[in-house]
Amino acid sequence: MAQFVYTMHRVGKVVPPKRHILKNISLSFFPGAKIGVLGLNGAGKSTLLRIMAGIDTDIEGEARPQPGIKIGYLPQEPQLNPEHTVRESVEEAVSEVVNALKGLDEVYAKYAEPDADFDKLAAAAGQV
Repeated sequence: MAQFVYTMHRVGKVVPPKRHILKNISLSFFPGAKIGVLGLNGAGKSTLLRIMAGIDTDIEGEARPQPGIKIGYLPQEPQLNPEHTVRESVEEAVSEVVNALKGLDEVYAKYAEPDADFDKLAAAAGQV
């Protein structure tokens, strides 16, 4: 049976003065799961997602991804640098992916070399 990639167990979030945003939430996701979070305004959807992304850690209970799992989070109201253009803001947001693609391009180009060690190159591609 597949292992869960993310688990939340009895998670709660309380804000002053003793207002329960989330209470006793438990959930788990299998690899490749597609989820949706629905609810009324103020129901705690954004709070739940911030907890899942590890941004909000002041919680009751346990919330954790499995080791090696990365969780991305795009806030409703992103904090943008007013000095940057739209292009610069987008480039900053996707820089990790762009750098990974550049790294793969460099590795793939080495496959064309006459003395290319395919095993080493495959391992290098796996590290990118």
